[in-house]
Amino acid sequence: MDEGYANLPSSHLLGSVPAVIPEDRKPGAGAPQDAAATSRLQEFPPPAPGANGGYQPPGGPAGGDVENQANWKGYFDIASYAPYFNVDTDVVVDRLISSVYPMDGFVRKIDVNPDMYGPLWITTTLIFMLATFGNFATYLMQKKTDLNIWNFDVGYFNWAATVMYGYAILVPAAFFFLFQYFGSRPSLVRFWCMWGYSLFIFIPASILLLVPVEFLRWVIIALAGGASSWFIAINLKECTEGADLMVLIASAAALQFALSLFIKVFFFA
Repeated sequence: MDEGYANLPSSHLLGSVPAVIPEDRKPGAGAPQDAAATSRLQEFPPPAPGANGGYQPPGGPAGGDVENQANWKGYFDIASYAPYFNVDTDVVVDRLISSVYPMDGFVRKIDVNPDMYGPLWITTTLIFMLATFGNFATYLMQKKTDLNIWNFDVGYFNWAATVMYGYAILVPAAFFFLFQYFGSRPSLVRFWCMWGYSLFIFIPASILLLVPVEFLRWVIIALAGGASSWFIAINLKECTEGADLMVLIASAAALQFALSLFIKVFFFA
């Protein structure tokens, strides 16, 4: 009896209903939509709205580097410079060493990821050291004569902040526009980064300038100014990519050495 039931066709069984396949589930229907959905799932992370494609590094400015933006307002947008402050301590230390040793290829190190963190803290530290050690150096020089004529000059802080911040911001920007005018295509952020690190050598020099011997002070500031000027010259030459802009490069180096003379004459006279 079991064998009889087994031989019956399944379509004659009571209550047997053939399966109904919806149109959207049939093979071949909606295949393009499923493929598109699958391809979208495979894109991770999804592209940002308005992105032109390509890999964007974490923390990088949207749409590429700041200088590549067609809108000049990007230069004055503070938020566009935020990624340049996201830098590791090891990277900053390595760049500080390269600024003291100019032949270490500083431009190649900042070509991919220039930072503004190092230049900001270098300039700020230099301001406080010039104002503080400048007053202390004056005290040491006048200690041999009469202490009654010495007073702590708070105005050193105002002068140091105005000159150092103004120099670190305006001078690189001026040379950036000059280089562009003469056909070169430099990077403003890289110029700010390079000029900021060029000031680092004046921090240990300001400590050495506490020596109350005038001749040694001139030797120290001459060596520091010469090293900083040489750092600016060789890195600008590498940035110009073989363009004949030696007059601008020499002018930048001379201006850097003039800054060192100003530090000696004004703060450590």
